[in-house]
Amino acid sequence: MKTGRITPGTRFPMGAVVDEKGTNFCIFSRHASAVELLLYESHDAPSPFAVIELDPEKNRTFYFWHCHVEGVGPGVNYTWRVDGPGDTSRTGFRFDRTRELLDPWAKIVTSTLWDRALSMDPRGRHVPGMRAMIPPQDTYDWEGDTTLDRGSGDAVIYEMHVGGFTRHPSSGVKYPGTYAGIIEKIPYLQRLGITDVELLPVMAFDEQDVPEGPRKQGLKNFWGYSPHSFFSPHPGYCTSPGHACHIDQFRDMVKAFHRAGIGVILDVVFNHTAEGGADGPVINFKGLGNRAFYHLDPADRSRYLDFTGCGNTINCNHPLVTAFIVECLEYWVRDFHVDGFRFDLASVMARGEDTRPMYHAPVVWSIEFSAQLAGSRIVAEAWDAGGLYQVGGFPGFRWQEWNGLYRDVMRRFVRGDRGVVDEVATRIAGSSDLYEAAGRFPRNSINFITCHDGFTMYDLVSYNRKHNEANGENNRDGTDVNFSWNCGVEGETDNREILALRHRQVKNFMAMMMLSQGIPMLLAGDEVLRTQHGNNNCYCQDNELGWFDWELVEKNVDMLRFVQELIAFRMRHPLLRKKHFLTGTRKNSRGVRDIVWHGLEPDSRPWDDPESRFIAFTMGGVEEQEPDIHVMANMEEASAEAILPGDKVFRWHLAIDTMKSGPDDIITPMKQRPWAGTKYTMGPRSVVVFESRPHAA
Repeated sequence: MKTGRITPGTRFPMGAVVDEKGTNFCIFSRHASAVELLLYESHDAPSPFAVIELDPEKNRTFYFWHCHVEGVGPGVNYTWRVDGPGDTSRTGFRFDRTRELLDPWAKIVTSTLWDRALSMDPRGRHVPGMRAMIPPQDTYDWEGDTTLDRGSGDAVIYEMHVGGFTRHPSSGVKYPGTYAGIIEKIPYLQRLGITDVELLPVMAFDEQDVPEGPRKQGLKNFWGYSPHSFFSPHPGYCTSPGHACHIDQFRDMVKAFHRAGIGVILDVVFNHTAEGGADGPVINFKGLGNRAFYHLDPADRSRYLDFTGCGNTINCNHPLVTAFIVECLEYWVRDFHVDGFRFDLASVMARGEDTRPMYHAPVVWSIEFSAQLAGSRIVAEAWDAGGLYQVGGFPGFRWQEWNGLYRDVMRRFVRGDRGVVDEVATRIAGSSDLYEAAGRFPRNSINFITCHDGFTMYDLVSYNRKHNEANGENNRDGTDVNFSWNCGVEGETDNREILALRHRQVKNFMAMMMLSQGIPMLLAGDEVLRTQHGNNNCYCQDNELGWFDWELVEKNVDMLRFVQELIAFRMRHPLLRKKHFLTGTRKNSRGVRDIVWHGLEPDSRPWDDPESRFIAFTMGGVEEQEPDIHVMANMEEASAEAILPGDKVFRWHLAIDTMKSGPDDIITPMKQRPWAGTKYTMGPRSVVVFESRPHAA
């Protein structure tokens, strides 16, 4: 293959962009002294068919290197070689003319020839790297699809892994572990009732990025928190990773979700990259602009400051990096129609170039004010591995936050800890202590009990400690702080009483989450009691330990039904999804306040007894015909007799009792019957909910 005429080209847009004559290439490298573009016929071609040396006088504008190559188009692969100043410890530069670099703006990447271990061997510099592929001109037919652009107040989020959701043999899909495989399972998610999926990282990542222990056992980076190409869908989720199908197959999945009324939120990792620390590989950013893209130790710029636990930290508030991040997010919204983003270790983004926290961090506010992102959900994991914890205080107004305080106190309450009911009440009511003073709302809180990082919900009630031996790190990885309780036996058991208690505890967790103000988030598989056998860090388990086992859908159909009906219960009660914080003073047309707290007797404050493990509350329906609800949670080891609040016009109807077996554990409105008495005897460790109906009903 040969190239046509080579001209200087233009500095915008970045990356490789096809036109009617050929392709324009552009990268950023402020301090480079020499730049070469290498062109390959395919993703696995052993050598380039052209090496183009760029002239700094003709092919450089400002800090950008660019050229236009005629006769070269879609399907051609390319890399860069860049040279420049050395003395890394003094300057921070890591230029190396022998390294082939991946374009950070690549829209399609391939890693067929990539060998991470070999690339880090100082004796093996001339090894093939990852390659970018020139993307085709955009002719995709969206068939009228747009981002859903809807309010977040009614959301129920489902966190899931693209590969792991269908890779198990029991999934029965045509292309397991792919974007295409997900499409076949969308009807399941519709029946479940969730409104949005939150996908673990789908931006191209290095599957080979694992420590030595897991690598020796043949394990790989499964979750995807090791990105290198932020503009490219991960090739491993394509049906043909070596071909240019990345973009369209991801779009097909998004379009299918939108047709089902389900939004797509991406978990994005703008806190570190797959290049790791000083001993990590050079993939792209290190070789182009190491000093700009990463936080370096001022005393020795060969060392990387690590606020992520992954070897390096992205310098998010450098002007170039800020522009890169915002451009990337806008690209995924504009060209892929995604509906929002969850930012992993987002507190890194609030660190200035000197690494100190900034409230007015440019990248955070640039995301907040972007017109392209105005309708997008933006969610922060508001902490980092360097000790910066910002739950309730993350910069910005629109930002929602994973509420780690909600997770911890709900785990403690449901397992039976004493002295927490006052905080439980605060979290149920939307965490006003965290958000109200800043003019924010309950919807700023993402309420969750479990997520990808930690125990599944069934393991939370089955294990007192982590069991991560399969990860090959001698059980050192993963958190030791789980606030879990195994219900009496560690791990698997045939004891029916313990199994019944575990099932009930899962229902209790689910009920508390769906009855709280804020946005609930479920971990995929919790609705069918998926287990990781006590492993609370399955980041490297691309196997049955980390996959969704579809046989559980039938095995635990009663739990699935409970969760489906619980979500439906939440969705038919606007009072559980209020925009503003509860006051305890607002009343509906029937004179019922927006919330009243109770102990075992009406109007007795549950937190007056610090040893109590019981809490109850009544909420008045927002709309004229909306029922009021009365909720009671008894986490004592004994039954409790609770008095129901009286009402002369309405009568209570039992809706939920987690002590009961299905289908009586949650009763649909048409099957509910009025409760004749003024008291209700709750079983130990259970949640009960009543709905009101007029006496004449």
